[in-house]
Amino acid sequence: MKNALLAIFTTITLFNFSSAQSVSDPLKASFVTSDITNFWEAFDKIDTEPQSNPFENIYLKQGSAGVQAFTKGRIENATSLMNTVRERKNDYEKARLNSLKMLDNEKQCRAAFMALKYLYPEAVYPNIYFVIGRFNSGGHSNPTGLVIGAEMIQSATVPYMVAHELIHYQQDSIPKKNLDLLAACINEGSADFIGELISGGGPNKQTHNYGNANEAKLWLEFKQIMNDREDSHDWMYNYKPKNGYPPDLGYWIGYKITESYYNKASDKKKAISDILHIKDFRKFLDESGYASKFK
Repeated sequence: MKNALLAIFTTITLFNFSSAQSVSDPLKASFVTSDITNFWEAFDKIDTEPQSNPFENIYLKQGSAGVQAFTKGRIENATSLMNTVRERKNDYEKARLNSLKMLDNEKQCRAAFMALKYLYPEAVYPNIYFVIGRFNSGGHSNPTGLVIGAEMIQSATVPYMVAHELIHYQQDSIPKKNLDLLAACINEGSADFIGELISGGGPNKQTHNYGNANEAKLWLEFKQIMNDREDSHDWMYNYKPKNGYPPDLGYWIGYKITESYYNKASDKKKAISDILHIKDFRKFLDESGYASKFK
């Protein structure tokens, strides 16, 4: 599941995800929404108690492990959260009802978990935490679990967002720092591809339509820059690219490379395992046969 919100996802910086707070039974992973309740309780006090910051005691200090994980680099602290809430109060109000519907599609999430278990029996399933942040991150994976920014996504897209982050959770052997553009694109695009495979949807249709219609041209451009830093071009983590392209093109081309690898493989389950444990991204590209389409 993928939409333009994922363009502002920050990369995962922690390792050995599968070793912490996860279970092998997809039916036993917990969906935690208590932080949403706490957030709105604090939110409703900001005008009645203007001399205090209710987010400190009601939301952050009482927060789940998901809120604690989301605080670093996203929420930051109670002051930062209060400042954003005051600046964007109307946006938060608009997001309130939707944020209370995060579990409307829990059954679809469970179905996606079961699908991954079939394709990749070694899969592990962390807790899923729904929190409210500062409109700067739609989702995050770390050893604590999967954390979803409920103010950023529609409840209908939860299964796709959760599926995408669940795939990242399995990628415990893939380095997450100092990636080149090729590696970053495959890392995100593979989460899109397998996430879609298990959940039935997700990738940004607008971006995929544009990419598919201009595939040869975009490949020629991409292969010239794919060894550069992941953040040195508008292909990744940029909601409004300066070059006029739609967002998430890096996710799209990573998806296409992964799709090519999967379609070429005779053993699909082995292909899934290979995709989740890529060691050499250039070798993966070569073995996918994707580049040969344009010779």
